[in-house]
Amino acid sequence: MEQWEKFLAPYKQAVEELKIKLKGMRQDYQLTRQSSPVEFVTARVKPVQSIIEKASARNIPYDRLQEGMYDIAGVRIMCQFVDDIELICTQIRNRSDMKVVEERDYVTNTKESGYRSYHLIVEYPVERIGGAVTILAEIQIRTLAMNFWATIEHTLNYKYSGEYPPEIKKRLQNAAEAAYLLDQEMSEIREEIQDAQKYYTKKRNIR
Repeated sequence: MEQWEKFLAPYKQAVEELKIKLKGMRQDYQLTRQSSPVEFVTARVKPVQSIIEKASARNIPYDRLQEGMYDIAGVRIMCQFVDDIELICTQIRNRSDMKVVEERDYVTNTKESGYRSYHLIVEYPVERIGGAVTILAEIQIRTLAMNFWATIEHTLNYKYSGEYPPEIKKRLQNAAEAAYLLDQEMSEIREEIQDAQKYYTKKRNIR
């Protein structure tokens, strides 16, 4: 277990740093009185058992985990509107403290299950006492509606191990379609929503 703790230490440091930096995007927008595309940020390091299972399923040798498994460090950015996803991606692509090495667009190219999200794989340097260590991290960007669906699907996946009964599979696909329509509707009235949020924030700050 000590070897795992040593191996995962840079990843744990990376997710904490990435979480702070990406939350900073939201603060920057707020300071300039602009509507922030970032609603909130979460992060996690993949549990050891999940790493072992994935390495076994994909034939990744343990001495190749750092290069062969891109999602040991994972960050999720939630936003309100679909258009915010590209805005956030652009911000991350232009950063000098991380490098985007791969992009996976599951918003345009929705998975058969109904899963929608945008994934960026980044190289991120972590400063350790022995020097800099560059690790891979996955940043998932999705709307609140996409995240709600994905969270439920992830929970059901554990129960059924991905082999859903036909009725459950169909209901998940229907729910994904409903989430998609919700995102479309929210985008249509985006300006009204943002104006209302600004008004609410102003009134709250006055009290």
